Amino acid sequence: MPKMLRVAVAFTILCTAVIPMKGGTDHGQQIHAAGDSKTGQSEVVEAFQMDSYDSYLQEHKNVSRPVQDIVIHGGDYVKFDGSEPKKVSSAGDEEGSFVESYDTGSISWEVNVPEDGLYNMSLRYYTLEGRSSSIERELLIDGKLPFAGARSFIFPRLWMNEKPQIEQDNQGNDIRPRQIEATGWQEIPFRDAEGFYEKPYAFYLSAGKHTITLNSIKEPMVIGEIKIGQFDKLPNYEEMKERYQKLGLQEVKGQQVKVQGEDAILKSAPTLYPITDRSSPSTEPKSISKIRMNTIGGNNWRMPGDSITWRIEVPEDGLYKLGIKSRQEFLRGVYSTRTLYIDGEIPFDEVREIPFNYSSDWKMTTLGNEQEPYQFYLTKGSHELKLAVSLGSVAPLIRQVQSSILELNSIYRKILMITGSVPDPFRDYNLEQKIPEMIAVFEKHSEILTGVSHQLNEITGEKSDQVAILTKMAYQLEDLAKHPETLQNRLESFKINVGGLGTWVLQVREQPLEIDYIVLASPEQKMPKAAASFASKAKHEVTNLFSSFFTDYNSMGNTSENERAVTVWVGTGRDQAQVIKAMTDDTFTEQTGISVNLRLVNPSVLMPATLSGQGPDVAMQISNDIPVNYGMRNAIVDLTQFNDYEEVAKRFRESAITPYKFHDAVFGLPEQQVFPMLFYRKDILSELNLKAPQTWEDMYEIIPVLKKHHMDLALPLAQTVGVSTLEPSKAFAMLLYQQGGEFYNNDGTRSALDSEPSMQAFRQWTDFFVNYKFPLQFDLTTRFRTGEIPVAISDYTFYNTLAVSAPEIRGLWDFTVVPGLEQKDGSIKRDVSSGGSAVIMMEQTKDKEAAWEFIKWWTSKETQVRFGREMEGLMGAAARYPTANVEAMEELPWPSKDLQNLKEQWDWVKGVPEVPGGYYTGRNLDNAFREVINNKTNTRDALYDYVEEINREIEFKQTEINLK
Repeated sequence: MPKMLRVAVAFTILCTAVIPMKGGTDHGQQIHAAGDSKTGQSEVVEAFQMDSYDSYLQEHKNVSRPVQDIVIHGGDYVKFDGSEPKKVSSAGDEEGSFVESYDTGSISWEVNVPEDGLYNMSLRYYTLEGRSSSIERELLIDGKLPFAGARSFIFPRLWMNEKPQIEQDNQGNDIRPRQIEATGWQEIPFRDAEGFYEKPYAFYLSAGKHTITLNSIKEPMVIGEIKIGQFDKLPNYEEMKERYQKLGLQEVKGQQVKVQGEDAILKSAPTLYPITDRSSPSTEPKSISKIRMNTIGGNNWRMPGDSITWRIEVPEDGLYKLGIKSRQEFLRGVYSTRTLYIDGEIPFDEVREIPFNYSSDWKMTTLGNEQEPYQFYLTKGSHELKLAVSLGSVAPLIRQVQSSILELNSIYRKILMITGSVPDPFRDYNLEQKIPEMIAVFEKHSEILTGVSHQLNEITGEKSDQVAILTKMAYQLEDLAKHPETLQNRLESFKINVGGLGTWVLQVREQPLEIDYIVLASPEQKMPKAAASFASKAKHEVTNLFSSFFTDYNSMGNTSENERAVTVWVGTGRDQAQVIKAMTDDTFTEQTGISVNLRLVNPSVLMPATLSGQGPDVAMQISNDIPVNYGMRNAIVDLTQFNDYEEVAKRFRESAITPYKFHDAVFGLPEQQVFPMLFYRKDILSELNLKAPQTWEDMYEIIPVLKKHHMDLALPLAQTVGVSTLEPSKAFAMLLYQQGGEFYNNDGTRSALDSEPSMQAFRQWTDFFVNYKFPLQFDLTTRFRTGEIPVAISDYTFYNTLAVSAPEIRGLWDFTVVPGLEQKDGSIKRDVSSGGSAVIMMEQTKDKEAAWEFIKWWTSKETQVRFGREMEGLMGAAARYPTANVEAMEELPWPSKDLQNLKEQWDWVKGVPEVPGGYYTGRNLDNAFREVINNKTNTRDALYDYVEEINREIEFKQTEINLK
């Protein structure tokens, strides 16, 4: 279809009456909560999604819970999909009938259930070597998903310090211990992966034969047993006291055992490493000027399900009390909650939810209370004490707000279909008539949010800023229900407030807590004081001030004056630098005998420092525009001079090295490589009967449908803030390469953007914004979450952002390869450009062989995998490392399906070359683009004019550095 005809068709569709989306939810079919008279909280929350767990429970609310114990052995599977599973008879220190489950495929078992009822289920498993991330599975019963939450169950690995003692560098600072996996058997119930339901899921099974299927999403494991029964019944503390009395158990006398937080033996995530606190003189151990790993947890220990385990030596049999010196200074207005396990069991119901209130200072929390602390019976010897993050009483409130967000977002999209994103303030859209359920939805969720804010105040015993967004949204909904005619003038604030609810869920769901030590004591013992006195605090602050004048905060870890030493500058954060330094000390220096002096330095001072003779030997994480520009000026070493360069270069795709090549020289090796992928909302496209576009023809077909519903599509925009050089737009580069064009001629002496493929690509690019009104400025994360932009092309690192910051749409989105041009043979050309960073060697380096050894080590598969995993362990999934090493990418914690999509797109990636004066390309390409967008200039005229500017600058730079 000719493009002008497409525009006419799109315009015609936009002018037609708006038709409601297909597949809309019947808002009358809501599940209303029954209140708990004791707490005022609802046991069953509002369920907007009809496949939610609440709906499932409501459907089976009159079903009994039989006391039956059924065990399915892993090796007794009846069928599989994918590679045939391997039966094993032993794993770890246990023998039995087990099965090895891979990271793809599925395994099914049959089970005979004697009685209808709701049953809990648990999985006993043994971890296998994988990509160092938690194991993830989907559960099907008789081939069907019982409810939405069964799409993803998380089974964590266990982690421990690599060495038994915390080591120090040669400056006297503690070195953060590396976390390694501790393989072992675990038994975990099938429970909500997000932590919104405190108790394990209950599954309805009728009497008779059923098929239980586990679909692999991520990571392999050995499956030992699937247990079916009732797991969530616990005695209360009064019942436990009666048991103590009947058994004649006695309190111990004169005992007190202290276990330091940093001495934890097991953690559920590698992020739970020992950390440093220098803010208080009461922290154990302490040092004024040196780094001491003296606490654990903090903001890293915040996600539901994360746990830390300590081993405690009990001196004699008897009843003890427990105290925890902790600090919760992150979450004001909501307490942080932990569940206590002793030797793998929750002792009684009250310790399922242990609250830790907000405090900027350290506090000693005695479980129970100081007057009558809880007592725990422990026998003499070693016991394991585990604290796990839970949401406690806040969980049902979060579920209610989560449900409100989903329904309000749905209503917002329906409003958007009628009014557009910029409604006419002088027009009456009659929204209450076109969306009949709108007022009822507003009234209902105003009541829900008001109730949540009241319950939150009751739970915490205080009013705080945590309820501000709830009360604000509740008031706005109440007012909109009374005055729906004002909605078009308040649509933006409505959207912002709904987004604020999403942020509230993220904040309240996170439950941080920092622990200094745990005390086990006989009941008559006084617990140690946690807070420091005023005098000790004053002394601490004064001595800290004086020591700051003599501490070098730029140096990282060990420093060396050895003859063979490499000075390396890194320009990222301190956390990344500490990981790199630890890796160089325990691996590179140990293997080669070459010391590394690592310094944390702003990359902008690299050239001035080099000119003054104070620069490094190697600089890391350098942007793509620097290597060639410095190399042409003889400031950077050409790496092709080393004999094994060709072998090392095989680690990367040619596209990753392209930006660092000039003529026959290569001035850097790639560290990271980032390229675009297509992200889309599965739920919204399904409602509109659309599929993710495979070609640009498909894209042109879905644009009118989305625009009819006032939704947008997004193309990547060049970053203009905080960058030294404006890179060419990745959207244009994608279209240019798919048309067969190039940015420069073969020898880099002229721009090739005046070619016919370039003109075609430039017109297609600008048409998206001129004719189809694609947005020029947008917050992609927010608009993708709300559904305003259900289809977007963005760097694949956007995956990390969504995984962390948009839990409410988990499972509702996906990503795949970008649309392309269909070829005569039926294949699709999907070329895209890439960005990234490099590691370079400065020309002033004295020991170039030593520097080359470091660069080879840093870009190797083993180093990149370890750095990527440790960064994700340090900062979570948001920091998943976009390595340029092809083999290393395969071993990072990507789900198998997502990794296949990445590899498929990676095959089509082309690098953007750098030439003298190339910085003018991105700048003038953007100028030409805005000339067309703003002034409606002919695309050919605009691009021709600015290509001349590019050519003049390239010619000037060629002359300046004597290349002509």
